[in-house]
Amino acid sequence: MATLRFQALGELFKRQPVSVSLPSPRVTDYYGELVFGKEAMQKYLSKDAYEAVLDAIEAGTTIERKISDAVALGLKSWALDKGATHYTHWFQPLTDGTAEKHDGFIDYGEGGNIISNFSGKLLAQQEPDASSFPSGGIRATFEARGYTAWDVTSPAFIVGTTLCIPTIFISYTGEALDYKTPLLKALAASDKAATDVCQYFDKNITKVHNNLGWEQEYFLIDEALYLTRPDLMLTGRTLMGHASAKDQQLEDHYFSSIPERVTNFMMEIEVEAHKLGIPAKTRHNEVAPNQFELAPIFEECNLANDHNQLIMDVMKRVARKHKFAILLHEKPFAGINGSGKHNNWSMATNTGVNLLSPGKNPKGNMLFLTFFVNVISAVYKHQDLLRASILTMSNTFRLGANEAPPAIVSVFCGTQLSAMLENLVEKVTSEKMTPEEKTALKLGIGRLPEILLDNTDRNRTSPFAFTGNRFEFRAVGSSANCAAAMTALSAAVAQQLREFKVDVDALIKSGVKKDEAIFQVIKKLIIESTPIRFDGDGYSDEWKKEAARRGLSNITSAPESIGKYLDPASKKALVEGGIMSERELEARVEVEYEKFIKKVQIEARVLGDLAINHIVPTAVAYQSHLIENVKGLKEIFTDSEFEELAGARKELIKDISHHISSIKAKTKAMINARKEANVIEHAKEKAFAYEQKVRPFIDDIRYHIDKLELVVDNEMWPLPKYRELLFNR
Repeated sequence: MATLRFQALGELFKRQPVSVSLPSPRVTDYYGELVFGKEAMQKYLSKDAYEAVLDAIEAGTTIERKISDAVALGLKSWALDKGATHYTHWFQPLTDGTAEKHDGFIDYGEGGNIISNFSGKLLAQQEPDASSFPSGGIRATFEARGYTAWDVTSPAFIVGTTLCIPTIFISYTGEALDYKTPLLKALAASDKAATDVCQYFDKNITKVHNNLGWEQEYFLIDEALYLTRPDLMLTGRTLMGHASAKDQQLEDHYFSSIPERVTNFMMEIEVEAHKLGIPAKTRHNEVAPNQFELAPIFEECNLANDHNQLIMDVMKRVARKHKFAILLHEKPFAGINGSGKHNNWSMATNTGVNLLSPGKNPKGNMLFLTFFVNVISAVYKHQDLLRASILTMSNTFRLGANEAPPAIVSVFCGTQLSAMLENLVEKVTSEKMTPEEKTALKLGIGRLPEILLDNTDRNRTSPFAFTGNRFEFRAVGSSANCAAAMTALSAAVAQQLREFKVDVDALIKSGVKKDEAIFQVIKKLIIESTPIRFDGDGYSDEWKKEAARRGLSNITSAPESIGKYLDPASKKALVEGGIMSERELEARVEVEYEKFIKKVQIEARVLGDLAINHIVPTAVAYQSHLIENVKGLKEIFTDSEFEELAGARKELIKDISHHISSIKAKTKAMINARKEANVIEHAKEKAFAYEQKVRPFIDDIRYHIDKLELVVDNEMWPLPKYRELLFNR
């Protein structure tokens, strides 16, 4: 193994940057060329088919079979002209990636001759095997039938020689088996609830859509080094490794110049992204060594989520070409920053208004204030649901580790907006306001644009921060499917907006004027949600104590957090809100428990193998070398000289023995704990057993391995060390 390590290091030093040629100096010349967007549809579809697709996208109308056939014919012609030979329904099962089954356009014609064929039926629906994907008990092994159905709102695209058609994935009995189906339902619910509230202010608003701008953080390490680290290959993170003497403490990597080899990788990523219609815009070095970020311009939430899933796949393929391995795990290396995927979220109307951006007049600012306060209230009431949507097994390593938002959900508003909310509570009384009071209040709100201009600071310790015209959900993990967090957030906001409208309508029905009714309900929400608003240091111990006093939950255990999906408040948003049936929700929770169990199980198995078959033999070999050295000293020195010279070596031999014995004993205990957990049938109980009985051994064993790394001969150590993994690019 040591030989492999040094061979890998030698291979690294031979690396040369892979040259990348741009298709054109102008991105506009090739942007979206692999996407069946509006321009391609206009060229390849009839006018009726084109308008039907646009109506389906914008108004949610159903596409008739006759039109589907016409769309399929045009789509096939476009794909063949682009060099495609196959097509696939591209979907997002409840795993950590996407799924696809490729079929050729090849078929038999009427005379038995070979033709290219693709029909509306094949476009609209296919039948992949549903039994092999996580279902949480909805599908048994012998119940294999499942369906993928075309999502017309997300355009088809080509990867390699395959036409990819974004689809939902449901069971034979109609339950959702993917991330996209609940997301689409949550976005529809948010649209309906938000539009109803907007009607108080502007009757021209008939649609509200959610926007998402994700920021994808990742690590790059050399492929040769990656292939000599079984823990990285199999779990996505290093299960052992002592900290490098230098890592991120000098803060010299963040926003520094990008190495040429990495720049070329980034350039190719951007070219591929732009061809696929992904508006990649920003690239830079992140805080930790060998950590980087890619961010696009925001898009409609469903499309943005599809693009994030697609870009992660593109990044992996391009990384291999450049002899890199890309790490999307939330915490690949202990002791330095992990990776997140900040979700910048906002709501916009069909009239072009960003509902989370202050308006230019009192009415526009009342619209902003209404949605601003309702979002804060939604986060307060559904804090446990939002946390459950992001607190995965891998994200538990990152959240709250003085580098990322804590597990306590809070909202950062900024000094100016927080003062404005407090001022508003003081002005708005529960009694009927006079016209003068309303006028004064509206004029005060009308000054918001001046207050907000570059005066909303950024708070990187907040899980949910307002950043001027959007909220940034910073707690989402780098490997996550954004749909989980966006479904929870959209469902929570939709539920809150429905409740807001009920309360306002009730006051109006009782004789209160509309403006006064809105003011009164807003005041109530501001007061109720005060505990969730926090503008200070979310990393501090003081905040943990303060949050407890405020009654905010602080859940750091993934199994405990997953269970919050089934709390009454979560069910109200998800089940009563029409996002999932109760059976679908329970199945999804079961899947999350199973994923947690399997990931801890894999880590334990990998660590046990490395500890017993790699680390212990290496330590024993070095210990034997020391013993021989001590024996040699005894042969050539007097007893007094020997004791003086060999004392430190003998202590080192004892220390090594202690660590070897501890590793062997703890590995055996971990295996036994795993066996005990494996016989538990109930997924929730099993997940807690793995969390409480198995997982602690992983850190315990690592401690002893990392101590050995410090004393064992460097040339004997079998695995690349942190200094080699993090400072070679």
